[in-house]
Amino acid sequence: MLTKEQIAQRIAQELQDGYYVNLGIGIPTLVANYVPLGMNVTLQSENGLLGMGPFPTEAEIDADLINAGKQTVTTLPGSVFFDSANSFAMIRSGRVDLTVLGAMEVNDKGDIANWKIPGKMVKGMGGAMDLVASAQNIIVAMQHTNKSGESKLLSKLTLPITGLGCVKKIVTNLCVIDVTSLGFELKELAPGVSVDDVQNATEGKLIVDGDIPEIQF
Repeated sequence: MLTKEQIAQRIAQELQDGYYVNLGIGIPTLVANYVPLGMNVTLQSENGLLGMGPFPTEAEIDADLINAGKQTVTTLPGSVFFDSANSFAMIRSGRVDLTVLGAMEVNDKGDIANWKIPGKMVKGMGGAMDLVASAQNIIVAMQHTNKSGESKLLSKLTLPITGLGCVKKIVTNLCVIDVTSLGFELKELAPGVSVDDVQNATEGKLIVDGDIPEIQF
């Protein structure tokens, strides 16, 4: 199965030169460490930073320089700071090419739940509501099952919905999935993971077409 870092590394393969990219809280923030060398990608953090770099080394840590998840980050040459109103104006006006979000649940129609678990303390919705309503392309980084071993890829969401029909691709610790009009389409398998493993861990409709290749890094 993939580690969190490997999930982020695989998602980084979806980046394209010139993209403006928003990274959500959790696994998505790790994508900043795997931007392909020589690729011009501008990372945006909704607390007001454009031009975010990878996580700092111990010597580089600046406690005043953080992302939306309150993790310390670095900046790249040409980066800029601004208030959250301008940050969300960027998001709402469709100027973000790709959004990478974590999720508690996704269904086979591309609906996502990632902001609230009734009765439990979570960090809150953050910018997710605006991102799912405005982003042109959303990739989800998540664990395939919860701590009880129950699927998080469902036919119907059980948690409060964040956005409808917005998720295009999912990368989990087991596989890479495209969300299509017909359901979850299995595209790649993590090393050592079989189609049956994914099928058994997926409650929603899973489409398997031909031989499924292993994820390459």
